Amino acid sequence: MELPTPEDLRERRHELDLTQSELAEMASVSQPLIARIEGGDVDPRLSTLRRIVTALNEAGASVRRAGDIMHSPVVGIAPDDSVKAATKQMTPEGYSQLPVIRDGYPVGIVSNSDIRQIDDDSEPGALPIAEVMRESITTVTPDATLSEVDTHLNHHDAIIVIENGKMIGIITEADVAAHIS
Repeated sequence: MELPTPEDLRERRHELDLTQSELAEMASVSQPLIARIEGGDVDPRLSTLRRIVTALNEAGASVRRAGDIMHSPVVGIAPDDSVKAATKQMTPEGYSQLPVIRDGYPVGIVSNSDIRQIDDDSEPGALPIAEVMRESITTVTPDATLSEVDTHLNHHDAIIVIENGKMIGIITEADVAAHIS
């Protein structure tokens, strides 16, 4: 059995976005003891180490990740498709935005508000999506935490989940809200 090093414990705690105090409470030990263990100042008893590792494992199991809350499969649209095609795709499903996809990879996003802001007296429905889409998109991996996803959603309408260079999901505010309640 290989025991975790102080660095392993600190790294795992940081991955789970836990403070020393939160971990201490979960493991029924004191915060100063966690600090001393992580600092390498004290060599804990095996029973104490077991309680800390168990607390970290339980916290890890309860952490929601992007892969847990994403909507999949992703419905998207090509940059050359028309605005009219986008609205036809969005309306029946109630989507507020669609990723713009070229060769299986997201190159932008188009939302209802982007479409409403089109200032074209001619035929706005005939415009290609490439002319109204936003190129600023955010991607995360499936193991991104809910707090990371939430931070990105403060600045973007949607987040694309990428794994091994392929788009596997999309996350919007509605997806986060559905998994919090």
